[in-house]
Amino acid sequence: MSTDLFRVAVIGAGETGTPLLHKLLDAPFVELLGVADLDREAPGVTLARERGVPTTTDFMELARLGERLDVLIDVTGVPAVREALRREMQESGNHHTLIVHEVVVQLLLSLLSGKLVRLKHGAQDY
Repeated sequence: MSTDLFRVAVIGAGETGTPLLHKLLDAPFVELLGVADLDREAPGVTLARERGVPTTTDFMELARLGERLDVLIDVTGVPAVREALRREMQESGNHHTLIVHEVVVQLLLSLLSGKLVRLKHGAQDY
């Protein structure tokens, strides 16, 4: 399915999510619907707020956007987040939203930079 506008949300707004958020915010074909991070002062949360994007500390708020959301990007590296997202999509019957995890983000950021990008994750639990 081809589209002219990708409706995207990001979970994780630290060292991995922030460079990604810069790219998403600068893309005219992306509508950023929200950013989630446990740290209200994470660099990506601050960036999102400055650009008028809704932020939250509850990543499930983004998952519950339902079919209004095309792509939900999880760059937390936390298995419990990954499982909660899968469960929400199954239980809600959302067959539209694509969940993209950090490995795919690492590949895309590496391709964009022309070299392997290493992702960094803290020890935060969700």
